[in-house]
Amino acid sequence: MTTTERQPPVADDSVGALVSRASQQMSELVREEMQLARAEMTQKGKRYGKGGGLFGAAGIVGFLTLQALVVTCIAALALVLPVWASALIITAVLGMVAGVAALAGRKQIARAGTPAPEQTIDSVKADLAEIKEKAHR
Repeated sequence: MTTTERQPPVADDSVGALVSRASQQMSELVREEMQLARAEMTQKGKRYGKGGGLFGAAGIVGFLTLQALVVTCIAALALVLPVWASALIITAVLGMVAGVAALAGRKQIARAGTPAPEQTIDSVKADLAEIKEKAHR
């Protein structure tokens, strides 16, 4: 039950009483909205948690799938070569793929530069310099 339902409007109320009632109603409205927001965020948090867990499970199963694929490739190659040679070839191919990915990643990180927001820092420095200049006038 809200404040408006509890107190019927009276035509003879003073301005002070009306302002007081409006202030009380606003604070109650804000409190109710905060409770609603808290409940909504709790519900969303639970959903995000479940979703994250499911993504984690999918990642583990995906990793196991890739391992099974590697074993399958070794077994297929073992039809024409000894098992140890098949495993060595597949290991070398995977190592080369990992090396190429590492080099590409290093190149991207080098191109990204420092992790600091350089444009924002420069802008803030310029703003501070302008404020100092105007303060000295």
